Amino acid sequence: MNPHRLLPLTFLVLTGLAAPLAAAPLKIAVVAPQSGNFATLGDEVRQGAKISADRLGVEIALIDESCEAGSGPQIAASIREAGATAAIGFLCSESLDGALAPLKDAGVPAITLSVRWKGLMEDALKNGWPLFRMAPTVDDEAEKLTEIILRDWKSEAIALIEDGTIHGRELTETIRNSLEDRGLKPVFTDTFRPGQEQQIALVRRLRKAGVTSVFVGGDRADMSVIARDAATEKIDLNFLGGEALNAADQPVPLAEGVQAVLLPYVVGGPQTTDGNTSEPPREGYVQPAEAAISILADAAALSGAMGSPLVDTLVDTAFDTPIGPITFTTGHELADNPYRLMEWRRGGFVEPSPSTQ
Repeated sequence: MNPHRLLPLTFLVLTGLAAPLAAAPLKIAVVAPQSGNFATLGDEVRQGAKISADRLGVEIALIDESCEAGSGPQIAASIREAGATAAIGFLCSESLDGALAPLKDAGVPAITLSVRWKGLMEDALKNGWPLFRMAPTVDDEAEKLTEIILRDWKSEAIALIEDGTIHGRELTETIRNSLEDRGLKPVFTDTFRPGQEQQIALVRRLRKAGVTSVFVGGDRADMSVIARDAATEKIDLNFLGGEALNAADQPVPLAEGVQAVLLPYVVGGPQTTDGNTSEPPREGYVQPAEAAISILADAAALSGAMGSPLVDTLVDTAFDTPIGPITFTTGHELADNPYRLMEWRRGGFVEPSPSTQ
């Protein structure tokens, strides 16, 4: 990595290397749904993009994303007509299908905040399409969960249970295989029936097996019921889940201390009691969109200063963003696994204290 790839935008501004950016304001297309079922998610993207754009003096062009099959070419045409240098958003894979080839021709990189489809990135790399992914890969969740279990539960009697759905089963099986490859074998595995009002029989079986720590490959509603029934039966268990726990209580509240591997910048924190509601919550896609605009502003400054294509400056450069350092690999993926261990406390997920990690 060249030393200049680590320079923050503020350094470039102070040294005058960012003058091309100041002379002609950078324009970035923000591709997100403006109506329909995903409009709320689109609002989050636009809110985050505007925060960074206003702070950095970047112009944004709002492009509607219908998420309909065949919409990609029109989205690419709208981006080019707007005169955008780069684009962020792309919450749906349909929007990228047919858009990436013309964006490559125009030299316009696209950062998706959502699409995790592995095959799409493989096609992008094969064809030289300028796609970058700020979302985790399909393997990141299982890898982080395995890492946490090996770190925190190595001496525990572990249970792996899942709800029988495709995601729950595949996630749990991947974790199980990874643990056993490293010499850690669960003492209990099972598939439970989801959506039940009580899971007394299940938690009693966990107690009989001597289990102390449980990974639940299921949704928040099932985790809430299982944790509640374990407490009712006075069975002291540690609970860990995946990204599916980032949801609303329905109807059983999530127990204090339940842990999950989540993207920390998309979850809400603990509920406050000071009544301060002057700022809208910055969760969901707000902070990823804010970070994406920041990355492109820094990359554009580097590109102008060094005379290199914008796409090239996005690769292997450490960007300082509102959600922490971000680097894209040569495979256009995040260099670091974005998942973090979080714990449910006082109505929100927070990072656990060092004593509980």
